[in-house]
Amino acid sequence: MDQRVKPAPHEIRRARLDNPKMRERDLAANLGISEAELVAAHCGEGAKRIEPRVRELLDELPALGEVMTLTRNESAVHETIGSFGEVQASSAAAAVLGSNVDLRVFFEHWVHGFAVKKRDGDMVRYSLQFFDAEGEAVHKIHLRPGSDVTAYRALVERHLSSDQGQNVETKPYPAAPEDAVTVEAFSRREELRTRWSSMKDVHQFYGILKNLGVSRHVAVRTVGEDYAWPLDRSVVSAMLPLVASEQLPIMCFVGNRGCTQIYTGPVTELKTMGPWLNVMDPSFHLHLRTDHIAEVWALRRPIKEGHLTSIDAYDAKGRLIIQFFGERHEGEDERQDWRSLVENLPRVPASTAA
Repeated sequence: MDQRVKPAPHEIRRARLDNPKMRERDLAANLGISEAELVAAHCGEGAKRIEPRVRELLDELPALGEVMTLTRNESAVHETIGSFGEVQASSAAAAVLGSNVDLRVFFEHWVHGFAVKKRDGDMVRYSLQFFDAEGEAVHKIHLRPGSDVTAYRALVERHLSSDQGQNVETKPYPAAPEDAVTVEAFSRREELRTRWSSMKDVHQFYGILKNLGVSRHVAVRTVGEDYAWPLDRSVVSAMLPLVASEQLPIMCFVGNRGCTQIYTGPVTELKTMGPWLNVMDPSFHLHLRTDHIAEVWALRRPIKEGHLTSIDAYDAKGRLIIQFFGERHEGEDERQDWRSLVENLPRVPASTAA
């Protein structure tokens, strides 16, 4: 356990001034603090704490106009340019369906919220930033030149917190019970296969996992190669140029505890920089650490119209990094060209997949 004393807010701000070009996430890691603590240290110095009343916020965000939305995990950063729109919500979660802004939001993990004003040369940049209980970034919304700054300021004032202190309390999440279930210890394989084969909607998948008390990674490795088969770890780097050359529209999912962000459409501009594979299209940016990919699996899940084929990439801890599907509209089977592409990607024997 790290017993270092955390820096005080003024020390955090000094480190920010001394490292102006370092990314916030990297600077926070260097200081031994969470990113939420880094932002909180700037309350009154360019940041304001806001109440993360997520359900209310989602209804107000369309007023901002065009924005850049960012959702990330440790290995992938997903950015889209668009605007917020329709919200379909339950008590615990919401789907946001805007113009190139497609999110699945899980309210309980939006714990800390900030409005951030940052000077960048002659530019002043505004953003809304949200973090989970551990202080990890859940979602960020960055204003663009065409955004409505007046609407932004009004939104911030409506949600301004009475607590503008420069410290924030973070706490680790307890281990999920399903994470303790290994492939060897999982005893409900036949039940998993029966339920998997009976799916009529891909969204039933998450209920199946929860009911069986098993992680996604263990389920994928257990269910059998008629439903999930291991691919060579390099297939993501090979697949994206293929879909770009054929202009085959895809769906790309990147998520964390509190938010999953989805892009749907073609990809065009690909660039590799060291371990990073980047998509640099006008309204979609993806930054993927390919060296973090430990396993890749193709999944086949039944739906009432046929079945869906996806590509899952996992890190060495069995955490999902990124998912890809072919573009599909509700009520339709998936594209045959996407299905054929995935089924012809290089496989590896299941025994050597881990």
